[in-house]
Amino acid sequence: MTPYVQYEYLNVSATADNAPLLLDCYENFGWTQDERHFSSDTGRTVTLHLKRDRKIINRMELTRLQRNFEGCLQEIKLLERSRKQLASIWAAVLAIIGTAFMAGAVFAVTNDPPLYPLMVLLAVPGFAGWVLPYFIYHRLFARQHRKVQPLIDAKYQEIDQLCEKGHALL
Repeated sequence: MTPYVQYEYLNVSATADNAPLLLDCYENFGWTQDERHFSSDTGRTVTLHLKRDRKIINRMELTRLQRNFEGCLQEIKLLERSRKQLASIWAAVLAIIGTAFMAGAVFAVTNDPPLYPLMVLLAVPGFAGWVLPYFIYHRLFARQHRKVQPLIDAKYQEIDQLCEKGHALL
């Protein structure tokens, strides 16, 4: 007969590519995957079902380290989002300005009599405003990636240290 063990449970939602990292890290805080529950898969999101002995030694310290780990994950998510955000905003603003110029060109050509020189004058920046956002997006994304990647790497290093501390407490 096996001894009675009271567990606490945790459900974690993550992207499918992040799930192995989360499983490895949560194991360092005393969590194991609950074999009675299967991971719920809804497209790109996976739900991990974890359990841990309530009477684990150093539970408070492990919980504190786990909270720091989860905070690092949130910061990484925000940093990764910031790479796209600035580039997307600038590309969208430039595309809207290009659309405004193109609308002016349409109004110029539909005027009675048509104003062809004004239409050409407005259509050139309009087309440029439709083509340039692609290049602006990629250039700003690459610049932001170079700026943010060392910060993301530092957060992963911090996660590694937290996991080492948690593993040492088990």
